[in-house]
Amino acid sequence: MVVSILDSEIDLRSAKVSLERIFSRFQESGYSVNLVKDVNLSSKHRGFLIKARKQGILTIFLSILPDLKGRLKISVVRLADGSVIERFMHTKIPPTDPEDIVCPHFLELKWAYGCPFNCSYCYLQGTLRLLPTKKRPMIKEQKRVKKHLLAFLKAPLNTPEILNTGELCDSLMYEKTEYSITKNILPLFEDGKLNKTGHKILIVTKSDKIEELLDYSKKEHVIVSFSINTSEVSEKWEKGAASSLSRIKAAKSLFENGFDVRIRIDPIIPYPKNNWIEYYRRLIDEIFSQLCPSRITLGTLRGLSTTIRKTQDKSWLIYLEEPSRWGRRPGRKIRLEAYHTLIEYMSREYEFNNVALCKETVQMWQDLGLDWKLCKCNCVG
Repeated sequence: MVVSILDSEIDLRSAKVSLERIFSRFQESGYSVNLVKDVNLSSKHRGFLIKARKQGILTIFLSILPDLKGRLKISVVRLADGSVIERFMHTKIPPTDPEDIVCPHFLELKWAYGCPFNCSYCYLQGTLRLLPTKKRPMIKEQKRVKKHLLAFLKAPLNTPEILNTGELCDSLMYEKTEYSITKNILPLFEDGKLNKTGHKILIVTKSDKIEELLDYSKKEHVIVSFSINTSEVSEKWEKGAASSLSRIKAAKSLFENGFDVRIRIDPIIPYPKNNWIEYYRRLIDEIFSQLCPSRITLGTLRGLSTTIRKTQDKSWLIYLEEPSRWGRRPGRKIRLEAYHTLIEYMSREYEFNNVALCKETVQMWQDLGLDWKLCKCNCVG
C-alpha cells in the first residue's frame, strides 16, 4: 500500500524502505498513518508529509528530508501546529550555490520566548516585533508545553534528536522561579521509559544562573551551550547579560560536574578596531584555561533587515559591510581573517579541532578548507 501511494505521489524510490519501516513502527504503536499535502513545507519534496495520529496524543508530522549531503531521511517536521516543537527550516538544504547559507535543520522546543538581556544586535528584536510583548520574557502555558513534549518523547522514532530551547529565548532566563527549565522540562528527558529514543535537550544561554543545573543529577540528556564574546564587545553591546568571565566560570562549573558543555563565540565583531583579533585570542585562552568544551561554534555579526529596523542602539551597524542570504554582515576579508586566525590558533595552541561555523556561506567553508557537508555546529548532534 505504501509503495503504491508513493508511486502515485512522488518519486521516492530510494526512500521507500525507510518509509515503509516508519509506517510499520508507528502502526505497531497504535498510530494511524497516512500521507498528506502541505503547501507550507519547504523542502525538496514540497508539500509531502507523513501524518501520524493516535487517540489522546497530539499529531506528529514527518517528511523525507535531505541532509547537507543531499541524503534523504525521515525527520520530524513539527508536532501538531508547530507552536511548541518545530524544525528550523529557513535555509536551503542541501546548499547548491557558493553563497547559500550552511545551517543543518534542527528541532526547536519553543517553551518560552523573549529575553531579559538587552543585546543591541539581538535578532529577537525583529523576530518578535509583531507581538504586543515584543522581546519581553514570556512563558508559554506549561501544561500545553508538556503535552507537546510528552507526545514527542513517546513517538516511536528511530533517531535521537536534540531539541534547542534557546532559539527564541535565553534558556536559563526563568531559573530560580516556578518556571525553571531545570525543574519543569529536564526531568521529562531523564525518564527512560518515556524517552526511549534518547533525545537530548540543548540549553543556550548568556546567563550564569546555573545553581539549579548544578543540583541536577541526570546529565546524559542535557547539553549546555554558552554564548560568549570578548569582554570589550560584551560590555558595549550585551547589556544585562552575565559578564564574559562569569559565563566562562559557569561553563567551567558545569564541565567539572560532568555536563556536555559547548561554546558559541558569536557574533565576532572587529572591535576595538586596532587589536580586536588579539582580544579574541585572549578569549580563547580564557576558555581553555578553565575547560575543554565538546565543540566550539564561530559566527560573525549578522544584521537581518528586521533587526536593523528595530534596534535602538545602532552603533554596531557600521560593521555591516555587505549583504548576504542571512542579513548584512562584515566584509568577507574580515570574516575570513577571524575564522582562519581563531581556528588555526585553537588547533596549534590547544590541539582543538571540533569547530564549526554558524550561518556562513558555502564559499566561506571552502575558503577555510572545511567540509560544510560534515557540519557539526552548536544546534545538532
